[in-house]
Amino acid sequence: MAASLVIGCGSDGSGDRPYLLQGAWTLRQIDYPIGHTETLTEVEGTELRLYDGDSVFHQCWMTRTESGLMVRPQVQFPVMLIDKGYGDYFYQEDDNPRPLAVVDDTTIVIQQNGIRYTWHRADDIADEWDSEIKGAFAVAETQDVETDVKLSYMLSTKERRQASFIHWLWAAIAVIAAIAGAIYVTGRRRRQQLQLQLQQIQETLAGRPQEVQQAIESVETDFFSSAEYQALLCRIATGQRLKDDEWPGVERQVRKVYPGFSSQLHNLYDMSELEYHVCLLVKLRVAPSDIAAVLARDASTISTVRSRLYRKVFGRKGGAREWDDFILSIGA
Repeated sequence: MAASLVIGCGSDGSGDRPYLLQGAWTLRQIDYPIGHTETLTEVEGTELRLYDGDSVFHQCWMTRTESGLMVRPQVQFPVMLIDKGYGDYFYQEDDNPRPLAVVDDTTIVIQQNGIRYTWHRADDIADEWDSEIKGAFAVAETQDVETDVKLSYMLSTKERRQASFIHWLWAAIAVIAAIAGAIYVTGRRRRQQLQLQLQQIQETLAGRPQEVQQAIESVETDFFSSAEYQALLCRIATGQRLKDDEWPGVERQVRKVYPGFSSQLHNLYDMSELEYHVCLLVKLRVAPSDIAAVLARDASTISTVRSRLYRKVFGRKGGAREWDDFILSIGA
């Protein structure tokens, strides 16, 4: 069957939908060539795409909360879709071609470099928050901040908007030090940039609106009083080592409350497995002595790891407690 370009008057065969991709999609599963599968949920945090027809998409990180959606704008790219027939498409995103397959009316799979990304349709998000999410992109573009500083936005539910509690799109959480760009610079410039970014975090935290701070504290309070978190603490308190296949679960717990934490760490510094596990446990408020027990290391080793990370990242001598303070300040 000859390939045909999917244009504005085309149809995906569903009858009512003029475009195949139009609307919202959430990333639910990533299948890697080595056989590893990663599953994402709207509650823990996942990627969200809003397509305008089959030609442009807006992508952001999204977490669904009881109050609505928390989104962090990421990228906007043009796309092109060519129908190859039998549910297979040639999909071009930002001039990068990749296969796209339609599983059914609600599921598509896009491949890139051998990795399969499974997206599920999320019409309820498009119906309720399409204009607000796109508005967050417009607001983000006008912010007078460094280009690698990511802002998050809390989008209220319709009921809360109607009640005028949050009727407008408000800039919610200035979350991170702008560290991604720091990996491309070295020496003095890199240290100065990191110091500036840390200062920006501190200034942003001090200037947060009260309702934003209360929303963050509410999410943290709910998590740290949850049965799942308490069960993890009990497990750690016994001094049992966590198995390799248990660490993804620990990371998911962190991501529930701090969706950008892991990516910020990896952009910050190419950590070893031990260093990363120490940071995860620090973020979960685990005491250093318990961290040492779980990782089967001396307490002095855990202290050295934390102070060494501070020195490597900031280019100056610092203690383990200073590194802990930094870890606790990022990722929301």
